Amino acid sequence: MDRITSRKNAVITHLRALGAESAYRAASGEYLCDGYKLLDEAVKSGAAITSILWKEGGARAEIACDRQYSAPPELFDYASPMKNSPGPLFSVRRGVWGTSDPVRSAIVLENVQDPGNVGTVLRTASAFSVDAVVLVGDCADCFSPKTVRATMGAIFRQRVLTLSHEELASWLKEQGLKLYGAALSERATDVRKVNITRSAIAVGSEGHGLSRELLALCDGEIIIPMDARSESLNAAVAASVLMWEMARKNT
Repeated sequence: MDRITSRKNAVITHLRALGAESAYRAASGEYLCDGYKLLDEAVKSGAAITSILWKEGGARAEIACDRQYSAPPELFDYASPMKNSPGPLFSVRRGVWGTSDPVRSAIVLENVQDPGNVGTVLRTASAFSVDAVVLVGDCADCFSPKTVRATMGAIFRQRVLTLSHEELASWLKEQGLKLYGAALSERATDVRKVNITRSAIAVGSEGHGLSRELLALCDGEIIIPMDARSESLNAAVAASVLMWEMARKNT
């Protein structure tokens, strides 16, 4: 195992850029992960781990990866987006999902900018066997370190697509899926009364909801029944409730 001692080392600059720059992640086709829990999930999921950086003085595990390195704590902390991380840091090759792959259920997020919310939705989608998570508009980068941590390993398994509104419309037609938009409107129907098998459900940001452009693509609007004193739910919570209902009706 090679020991790295310089900030200018190519491994350090690569990992640091993966943690900080969305454009660099997209161009390289890799993303950065941190910690033993995620490393264990990556191995279990068969993720393509491309490199591992171990923090000197910390525990290590036997992992099948040709590119493994160690660094002193101060250099490791320089490369890591996390403060005081015990490590390890590791890079993973992004999965490639085709839009033609068959899908029976999907959750669509529009303009959900909080990484924790996006990560939680990916985690819940994996738990409820939702086939795809579709990101539309200005959503948080699902491969940013904060989002990846929030997925608790689901990022290695869950199909994620990033589509424009026009691409979403074409994809839904190709898949034969109906689209229902979660909305606080008089037109919305209690989700328990709607047949949401073989469908996609769209959830917008908590502050603004779904855009008119996306609502225009919907076959109907649905609402989660709540206590009248409650105005709305957090986007990730709403998506989770809807995915549970979708999973229940698909069984």
